[in-house]
Amino acid sequence: MRHIMVTIILTFAALVFSMTSASAARTVCFSCHARKNFSGGVVHKPVARGKCTLCHSPHVAKNKGLLQKSVSGLCLGCHDIEKEEKGALLIHKPVKNGNCLACHNPHKSKGRGLLREDRPGQVCYRCHEAELAAKFKYSHSPFKAGNCDACHSPHYADHFLLLKSEPPELCRQCHPDAAIARGHKGFPRKPGKGCLTCHNPHGSNNKNLIRNVLHQPYKEGCDNCHDGKVPVTTDMCLECHEDDIQKDLFTSHNHLVDPVNACVKCHSPHASDRKDLLRGRQERVCRPCHIDTFKRKEDALHPHPKDKATCKDCHAVHGSNQIAMLKGDGIKVCANCHETQGKFTHPVGDKVHDPRTGQPLTCVSCHYPHGTNFEFNLKLNGARDLCIQCHRSY
Repeated sequence: MRHIMVTIILTFAALVFSMTSASAARTVCFSCHARKNFSGGVVHKPVARGKCTLCHSPHVAKNKGLLQKSVSGLCLGCHDIEKEEKGALLIHKPVKNGNCLACHNPHKSKGRGLLREDRPGQVCYRCHEAELAAKFKYSHSPFKAGNCDACHSPHYADHFLLLKSEPPELCRQCHPDAAIARGHKGFPRKPGKGCLTCHNPHGSNNKNLIRNVLHQPYKEGCDNCHDGKVPVTTDMCLECHEDDIQKDLFTSHNHLVDPVNACVKCHSPHASDRKDLLRGRQERVCRPCHIDTFKRKEDALHPHPKDKATCKDCHAVHGSNQIAMLKGDGIKVCANCHETQGKFTHPVGDKVHDPRTGQPLTCVSCHYPHGTNFEFNLKLNGARDLCIQCHRSY
């Protein structure tokens, strides 16, 4: 009985202390910090309870704002999204960098989820303005309403562009198969397949969100390419584009070997928002097949410094006789930007051979061009570890 009484007294004392502490926090903190900045709208629960010291140290701290831990360290103490995102293919950059405050207010907000703006879309514009600020004659309803999270996950996803699921499954949540079939007069045979080859998910100047640049055969009529029986192959594309793509010249590295249709992996056969009919910006087109390369670059301490570089600056995107489909050998491509290459650097070229492989030494023998954890994109530490791969002491 005595043990039970002691437990009750201690619990009561803890409760009183908690209430007193919260009350004290309100009184002391608000003597300097205006109350209006911490009330009204959606209020963070610790703030509403006056528990400022859950996040802040009242005296001294190593972190800005007298935070007891880093921003992400504090947030993940209660909002453990790490468990859910573990193993996710894609993580939103602010989440990956622990920058929760890029999107959320820590104390109060007008919007749900303590977002910094009234609607998710307004928050997204802070970083994605260049991509999303276009004014369309016809806008997709979720985009127009600023509800980006209708299609995109804000933290992490297993699908490209942080989509909640892949089209057509994502599109079918609002557009049932019957409605799709009616709108396409029975085509395609599998309703919803390949939605984005014709439609812009944000908006367009054409009705039905048809993208702005139309492939000429599609513009003239579907039966130019489709007979409803035989799939459209790469060879059919080359009937018009044989002067642009001479696939027989690419004997060792070729993107055109797909037995069905290699062209439509990168190009839309119907409509695009680009004159080259690519399915999107080049890095977005290349990423789904080269996800490991992009992730290595993003995770690297020293990524390739040319911010505005595109894949085709170095790679021949249709095919090449060089390794990795480069536009030239591992020296020529680098020398396009690095003009001093070969003039006062380590000897390279046909007369210098890598003892590990017996092949001519090139820039990529020592550098990984997308990015590494070592300065100058070196594959290993240049102070010693890289050099002794070839220059060993016996």
